[in-house]
Amino acid sequence: METIQAYLERKHEELRLLNGCLRHRLDLARPRSVDDVVTSKFQLTAALRAEHELHEWKATETAWSHTAAPASGPFEFTYDYQRADLTVRGPSFYELDCGSASTAIYTASGMAAISAVLLASAQIVAKADILVLPGSYGETQELIRGLVPHLRLRALDLPLRDALAPADSPRILLLDSCSVAGALEAVLRCDGSGVDLLIFDTTCFAGRSGRIRRVLSWARRYGIPLVLVRSHNKLDSLGAEYGRLGSAVFVQDNEREPRTKFPWPRLSAETRNAVRLLGGAALPAHFPPFVGSAAYLALTKRRVAAILRNGRHMVRHFAANIPALAAELHFAHGLYVTLRGSRPLDEPSARQAAEDMSNDLRAGGFPIRHAGSFGFDFAATEWFHDATTDQYSVRVAVSDLPTELWGDLTAAIARWWQARQSTGDAG
Repeated sequence: METIQAYLERKHEELRLLNGCLRHRLDLARPRSVDDVVTSKFQLTAALRAEHELHEWKATETAWSHTAAPASGPFEFTYDYQRADLTVRGPSFYELDCGSASTAIYTASGMAAISAVLLASAQIVAKADILVLPGSYGETQELIRGLVPHLRLRALDLPLRDALAPADSPRILLLDSCSVAGALEAVLRCDGSGVDLLIFDTTCFAGRSGRIRRVLSWARRYGIPLVLVRSHNKLDSLGAEYGRLGSAVFVQDNEREPRTKFPWPRLSAETRNAVRLLGGAALPAHFPPFVGSAAYLALTKRRVAAILRNGRHMVRHFAANIPALAAELHFAHGLYVTLRGSRPLDEPSARQAAEDMSNDLRAGGFPIRHAGSFGFDFAATEWFHDATTDQYSVRVAVSDLPTELWGDLTAAIARWWQARQSTGDAG
């Protein structure tokens, strides 16, 4: 259990880390509330981005100045016009062992990264099956169905049985960190010899999560080529959504050649070309300058641990008190849950319910907002569409809050949702 005093001290350390990245530091008082933490954090990250633009004024889109040497904290950049050839030198967001080599391509968002990889695959394979687990990110499935016709979407059910067995056509496995609980474990228990390419969306797992390392080990065991795709403005920016940043990291086992039907070495080059043609290159100003230090890693680890701890509490409370209104409590990541209506919700009604709940509970003094994404220092509500079931619900994203306060907020959410459903105001 983390007390409010311990929480505020930890948040003060996070704010000091951010402030220390400024050339001209802000005069910040110690935070005395969650609102102080949130306000100061967003002020600091805005100041960091503004200072970057003022200092790197020569590093423009047209790359007109040959004396520019753009950087953001430990990251250094070289590029020509429109960053089509962007090269980044800096720390990895992952923890890869010495037996692996990796190539990172940074993009303007997580969706830009996975879009580039999937579209690039058309240049190296005429047709392939892409296997998708229950609960996989809806927009990724929408992308495949609408814009990537050479990939045949195959939705898998649990238990997997022989779903990953060898087949005549090439097979891509899309492993998504936002899938339902048990899906990742089911994959890791399977024989992977029928998988020709593994694309792993790691967005909902901390960059140094043990689950990522287990997937790396599984892919290596079966000689599967691996691409890690990620949105970095969730768990990698200390809860402040520093900037839109994504990446595709191509991981190569140094000790053996991959076993695959794909001409694997071409995929990274074709992905880089897709990023260029789509105009999806990353902005140097969106690389968090506080990443990579020992202090950053320690604080991120503590943040994620607190979120997961709070998430487990919320799951237990909702399962005990509003089980009939819980749409999905058991996601693999543990970062959010979803609530259903007493009657089916559509997108407008789910959106309105998320906004009403946030407004009412915030008026009662709770740190909650109607906001997309997750990993904040406040609870966040938003509408949610399950692409597997085609049903709408309200997503409640778990936040990094003191234990007692989070317990009170969890109980308030359950009471509000139950009362609203009993009156029929939502859905």
